[in-house]
Amino acid sequence: MTSQNKILLPLADGFEEIEAITIIDVLRRAELEVTVTGLSASTVAQGAHGVAVGVDANMDDVNLDDYRAIVLPGGLPGATNLRDDSRVIDALKTMAATGRITAAICAAPIALVAAGLLDNASVRATSYPGFRDSLGAAEVVHDQSVVTSGNIITSAGPGTAMDFGLALVARLASPEKAAEVAEGMLTTMPAAG
Repeated sequence: MTSQNKILLPLADGFEEIEAITIIDVLRRAELEVTVTGLSASTVAQGAHGVAVGVDANMDDVNLDDYRAIVLPGGLPGATNLRDDSRVIDALKTMAATGRITAAICAAPIALVAAGLLDNASVRATSYPGFRDSLGAAEVVHDQSVVTSGNIITSAGPGTAMDFGLALVARLASPEKAAEVAEGMLTTMPAAG
């Protein structure tokens, strides 16, 4: 049975530190349980700018039935490492097929493309500007920091990580919880997108 409060966040070496750490922090402030998983045997993932982050588990050891959402931070080569990992692609497909949340920021929506989640022109998405031509058949949104399209949530990059985290809290907990977390961090809620 899927937990209402568990979120899977795979970290591939080369991840964007601002995105990963901001998302983890914002979700945990909202009392959502985030499991940070690594793709290698190491207990640490290396960020794109030399920041190492400990992981809670290996991707091989997670039971997808336990999770309500999967969230992918971007960064390079982190996003391409996520895209090229069959376990991440299988997890995205499984989560989408069972009506759960799939989310990606910055360059990481390329993994959503690889999983076939952006193959429909009725899906709206955004990404880091340099990757907007790589969003499959999705309608590309240029003027919003966070775009929600059904159960797919995407965001543009490091500077939008706070908005992305708060949008995830609004969806996974409640808009009220997101507003409470935002107030505690002296920021405002992003416009709905």
